[in-house]
Order: sequence, then structure tokens, then C-alpha cells
Amino acid sequence: MTADAPPSASSVDRRGLMLVVSSPSGAGKTTLTKRLLDRHRDLVLSVSVTTRPKRPKEVEGSDYFFRTREEFIEMREAGRFLEHAEVFGNLYGTPRDFVREALERSDDVLFDIDWQGAQQLEEIERGDLVKVFILPPSRAALETRLRQRAQDPDHVIAERMIRADDEISHWPEYDYVIVNEDVDRAESELNAILMAERLKRRRRVGLSRFVASIIERG
Repeated sequence: MTADAPPSASSVDRRGLMLVVSSPSGAGKTTLTKRLLDRHRDLVLSVSVTTRPKRPKEVEGSDYFFRTREEFIEMREAGRFLEHAEVFGNLYGTPRDFVREALERSDDVLFDIDWQGAQQLEEIERGDLVKVFILPPSRAALETRLRQRAQDPDHVIAERMIRADDEISHWPEYDYVIVNEDVDRAESELNAILMAERLKRRRRVGLSRFVASIIERG
């Protein structure tokens, strides 16, 4: 678009948002977030730093940045995390610089974090934060999904089920809640949330110029 050309509806500048998706383990969050990322090129995943061991097929820098506990603590003390939490004895944190750079490009950033991280983000980034909680259709379905993943021994699954109660208790802190009974429907609902939030007037910083161009032509 040239400097003299009137703005088009598709070129209206928009401020990036931060989309937090949380759930207990096994509720389908990973599947839903991957599908959403496949739909939107301007939605980027915030890759967390973690101290937990890398699982088979996980890729450094794509799934997580794997660091030692000592390295993580150094990063935390240097203020390099937007949020951080300890889960099942492992540390997780969101790199500050990555998120800032993405938002400055007007990209949206997707966060796969728990309620602790969501609370920390809300304290510093409330205006452009959108929080979605994913619920399983039942407790039995949650346990079945955990066992079908075949990634954890029985004692870890039992711990995750206990932790699920605490995680689910925080659902009222979120803006939206999706019950993931059918993954296709849940995906459509999550996509609808993202699209609606992108269209909010306060995020569309280029609307004033666009509306002015309509009035001038009229």
C-alpha cells in the first residue's frame, strides 16, 4: 500500500494479543493448540524453558528449551521470564524477549501454561491477555486419556489426577471455558474466541484512519 492510497479493511493495523490456554493434563490442550497454530500463520507458540527431561520425539526449541535447574535459576534471577512456575518438581518459564518481539510484529502469542503462569501474566499484561480453560467431559475420560498417552507410569498418572482437581478449581479465573468432548467442535470454539478477540475495537489501532478514509470518500 502506498502512502497516498486509502487503507483497506484487510490492512487495518491491529495490536497483538496473548492467548493463554490452560487445562489439566489429558484434557486435549496440546491437540487443540496445535490445530489452532496450523490455522493461523500470525499466531506463534511461546516456547517455554523447562528443567524436565526431554521425552522421545520432543525437539529442542520447538517443544521446549531444555535447561538444567541451575541454568533456569540464573535466567529467572536475571529477569528473563515473563512468568514461571514449578510443576511436579520441574521448573517452567516463558522467555520475555520472544514474546515482546512477537507482539511488536503484531503477531498473536499462544501460551500453553497453567493457572499459576496465567495469574502472573495477568498482573503485568492484563489489557491484551485472553485466557481459555479446557475441561474434559468427565473425570473418567480424563484418566482414560492419560493412560492412552502411554507416556507416564501409574504413579505419575495418579499424581496428575490429584493435581487435576486443583487445576480445575481455577476455571472461574478464565475468560472462556471449553468442554472438550468432541475435538473438532472444541477446535471451532477456540478458533471463534481468537477471531472475536482479534476484532475487538480497542485492539484494532488502525480503525480510526480506515473510518476517516470512508468518510472522506463519501
